[in-house]
Amino acid sequence: MRTPVEILSDGEVTLRRWRVADAEALRRAVSGSLDHLAPWMPWAVDGYGESEAAAFLALTRKKWESGEAFEYAILGAGEEVAGSCGLMARIGPGGLEIGYWLAKPRTGRGWATRAARLLTTEAFRMGSDRVEIVHDVANERSAAVPRRLGFAPVGRSPAQLPGGTASTGTILVWRLLAPATGSV
Repeated sequence: MRTPVEILSDGEVTLRRWRVADAEALRRAVSGSLDHLAPWMPWAVDGYGESEAAAFLALTRKKWESGEAFEYAILGAGEEVAGSCGLMARIGPGGLEIGYWLAKPRTGRGWATRAARLLTTEAFRMGSDRVEIVHDVANERSAAVPRRLGFAPVGRSPAQLPGGTASTGTILVWRLLAPATGSV
């Protein structure tokens, strides 16, 4: 699989590979949205400070270099951090999983859908044969994203990773195959 580009944009939403210099902006975005993120994101349950932001950014660099994951800042006007998204190589050979979150003030504007669309297009350009989006079955807002993009639900299973405070422990998996590969 090819390496992804470091900046993706559709003219309204820009995704940029995370930088070490983004630590304070990341901390502010998460800290201002803990009540919104904690139900689904276990890393937001006990607060989010400078050390967590720095550790996340160090990990994203390591995982990008190893090809394990490709994480992006979702940027608003003036490069304000509006959230995060990424492609993760954890669903088996040829596949990439998309993850995303938005700061609370940025929700309800279609930004998560736009970010996921950019990542899906990039995953297929990289050579992925399928893209999946996984979320807790109770997270209805997250379910709207793959539904809008034409992903098909392919199953439920026990969560392999811990969830947030509202997690049911059951995940819903959505899949979209590369255009040349056919059906789900």
